[in-house]
Amino acid sequence: MSKVTRRILFFITLIAFSAAQLSAQQLKAGAAFRVITPSPLLPVSGGVGIPKPVTQKQGDLFVRAMVLEKGGVRVAIVGIDNLGWTSVLGDRSRALIKGIPPENVLIGATHTHSAPDAYAFADENGKHLADLKWLDWCTKQIADAVNEAVSKLTPATLKTAVGEAQGKIAFNYYAEQLYDPRCGVIQAIGITGKSKGKVLATLVNYAVHPEIIGSKRGILSPDLCGPLYDRIESKVGGVAIFMNSAQGGMVTADNRSDNGQEKSDYAECKRIGELLADEALRIVSDAKEQTNPTLSCFSKKVTFPVESKLMQYILASTPLKSPDMKTDAVSTRINLLNIGTAQVLTIPGEALPNVGYYVKRHMHTKQPFLFGLTNDAFGYMLSKVDFDSFKRYEYVSRTSLGEQTAEIYMKEALDLVNANPAADDAN
Repeated sequence: MSKVTRRILFFITLIAFSAAQLSAQQLKAGAAFRVITPSPLLPVSGGVGIPKPVTQKQGDLFVRAMVLEKGGVRVAIVGIDNLGWTSVLGDRSRALIKGIPPENVLIGATHTHSAPDAYAFADENGKHLADLKWLDWCTKQIADAVNEAVSKLTPATLKTAVGEAQGKIAFNYYAEQLYDPRCGVIQAIGITGKSKGKVLATLVNYAVHPEIIGSKRGILSPDLCGPLYDRIESKVGGVAIFMNSAQGGMVTADNRSDNGQEKSDYAECKRIGELLADEALRIVSDAKEQTNPTLSCFSKKVTFPVESKLMQYILASTPLKSPDMKTDAVSTRINLLNIGTAQVLTIPGEALPNVGYYVKRHMHTKQPFLFGLTNDAFGYMLSKVDFDSFKRYEYVSRTSLGEQTAEIYMKEALDLVNANPAADDAN
């Protein structure tokens, strides 16, 4: 082989190596969804107690997944239309997901009050009405959606933004103004081939109870989340995902009418869901495209004592137990994501707004996101000074693990933030 030929081969190899390195450092994104509406329809659950029978559906229930990858780090964010989703069910999906570390698969519930029971709440005789076969099928649909999203990974840029959502969307039923009106948006945009310039996924992060229809009207529904998905996808394309935030005690949809009555039909779900979708798209519209955003994922196991007799009974009675579950303590995982200029913390339950505000205020970013009811959904999380302190808080205190839950969460979450690199200050 001549010197010239060897030099040519060397430069070809160098170019190929450089291209491979560049590809590895390029952010990639993919998204997919699955319909999980049961057929025949199943009773729906709006909280602790026996599920209520249904006779119709208004909108489908979904699993929606977005996968991000960069520099050997791959993360899946999954939203499921349900009241909550336990780590026991989540771990079944994680075992079927290929190419993503289990601790990098974040599964959060939208918290609709019109979906089948995923906790297997027991009655006073220890019996439950949850359909375990349907739940197991759902775990496979989650894995299928994530695996499809992985197969669709393509080079992308990222837009992230946080802003106040305007209009009549949410309020706090206990104290009208005590809620966080900020809406966070993460949007991935393709940059090559057929995906060039197209929105691949839009994630909306906002605190609200999707309970306009509720569990007592004989209707199965994704509630306001369904119209939100439809609105975003009809306007910009791609896959829309909703991740709830710190909506505990009691941040609910503002479906109050002028006469003081509540509008509890699907038309109101459409009004609020479409308004939130429009506001999310407005908030992200002027965000700068980040061509080289960071992506990192950290996690830690956290243990909470279970002081509530009601919660002890629920944990003791459910067939959906993890191998290490006890009735007096539960362990769960919390995650920290750095995604470009945004930073995300997960919450394994329904944190009250002041808990969410406190954590956001101490995160290392101007774009803080909180994914509520993610990895687990262990009831309400309120600070020790609020716990059982007001008559209004009797219910949320009774359905909390105990007065230390939020205290432990805030410390552990912020320790995780402080121990790991912050989000990009600018891009």
